[in-house]
Amino acid sequence: MAITLREVTRENYEDICELEVADDQKRHLSSNIESLLESKYYDTLVPRGIYYGDEPVGFIMGERTSESKVEIFRFMIDIDYQKKGYGRAALEVAIAEIRQLEGVSEIQICYHPDNEVAKQLYFKLGFKEVGMDEAGEDMLAVLSV
Repeated sequence: MAITLREVTRENYEDICELEVADDQKRHLSSNIESLLESKYYDTLVPRGIYYGDEPVGFIMGERTSESKVEIFRFMIDIDYQKKGYGRAALEVAIAEIRQLEGVSEIQICYHPDNEVAKQLYFKLGFKEVGMDEAGEDMLAVLSV
């Protein structure tokens, strides 16, 4: 599966903003519009469009929070592309890119404890649950790289 992560630019931001998740997933996730806006005010945030060929299928955003740690805190696949392997492929690409960053030894990702699909996906990629986040709202999982 030819998945790539692309910079969100003036040319493609509208396509990224139009991506949606299922109604029952919306309460667990900030909108892509909100995420992109946030990234304009915090220059440490790295937003990327997830593409299958030239088709935008998702969105991911992370931040290097220390010399040794990257946190992925926004990750979504459009409802039309879910359960087809795009999410796993996108995370594999993201993990490979993060592994290229000098000094990084850990990737963190959070998900709602009721989100069994996310939990299983992250588990299959080697993430290990370490407990609830500081706010006590999301499960924190870690991958050593």
